[in-house]
Amino acid sequence: MEDSRDDNNGDRLGRTELAYERLRELIVHGLLAPGSRIIETEVAERLGVSRTPIRSALQRLQQEGFVTAGRSGERSRAAVAPLTRNDAQELFEIVGSLEGLAAARTARLPADERGAVAERLGEANAELAALEGVALTDRGRYFDLDNAFHRIYVDAAAADRLATLHDAVKPQAERYVRLYVQALGSEVGTSVREHRKIIEAVRIGAPAKAQEAVFENWGNAAQRLSRIIDRVGERGSW
Repeated sequence: MEDSRDDNNGDRLGRTELAYERLRELIVHGLLAPGSRIIETEVAERLGVSRTPIRSALQRLQQEGFVTAGRSGERSRAAVAPLTRNDAQELFEIVGSLEGLAAARTARLPADERGAVAERLGEANAELAALEGVALTDRGRYFDLDNAFHRIYVDAAAADRLATLHDAVKPQAERYVRLYVQALGSEVGTSVREHRKIIEAVRIGAPAKAQEAVFENWGNAAQRLSRIIDRVGERGSW
């Protein structure tokens, strides 16, 4: 007779993973607002699971920086992590460092392989360039195209550990881009020009230049975002 405990454990882990993915998606897309309190019973009802997987998911999200946990009397209070200028700067530097390493690895590929990657990067950048001067009625369009551009050379680097770290951190930066995308969208032309440096470095096989170009792109993006946050304010920080 099979031990049902393994099945129960698998079901529990599956529910926890589902709760984690759905909660992270709600946070990243701003459907759970920065600074808002997370009430386990309400979230459990919304996602159709018990409080146990919600609690486990919140612990994981807290470790990754999506959730904060303060205390009110004797009770712990989970809340969506605020969006702050300093946090954005740190996250963009981390993502820039990881993606810079990926770009350097991609630039070391054989000429025919990196040439194909450069061509795909150019096509993705052209799609992004088409948004310059266009009103962003679809708030996610800018992010999706920009993210697709960077994903090309990250995937081409074929570095599993780096990709795992990248996938853990990038969604935290995504929160900022999605929330402030209307203002960031006015800088499309600047991003496109910075991307061209990355493409050329990959095409000619210059790892150091590729890494530098990516880090510069993310560093400039952090400065642009900082100016926007200074103008319109932080979110959920009070």
